[in-house]
Amino acid sequence: MHSGVSRVEDLTVWRAAKALAVSSYRATDRFPKAEEYGLKSQIRRAAVSVPTNIAEGSGRYSKKDFVRFLRIARGSLSELESLLMVAIELEMLDRASGGELSAQARQVGRMLSGLIRSISG
Repeated sequence: MHSGVSRVEDLTVWRAAKALAVSSYRATDRFPKAEEYGLKSQIRRAAVSVPTNIAEGSGRYSKKDFVRFLRIARGSLSELESLLMVAIELEMLDRASGGELSAQARQVGRMLSGLIRSISG
């Protein structure tokens, strides 16, 4: 790992993104059965993509590659935020749970943006 961190688990942003993915999985457990391959699946894929891309990027040996994967993670996070808004609007997620997930997503987004800025110099 090029970033001075020996394990992805040591990255605060990865831990926060993983927590968001776990929270997203738990929140979508209550979705209607009809959404098994729809919104539920899309939310889960977008949510798990965030820590996965952080991990993949951290395993690369150049700052340029790491930043590229952090930007992909940021894109997945934006997708997740949009999907959460749809789920709230459709009342698949109550406003409290959806708001909590959205707040977590915004925090991860701030962390990702800060890390991208610090690496990009």
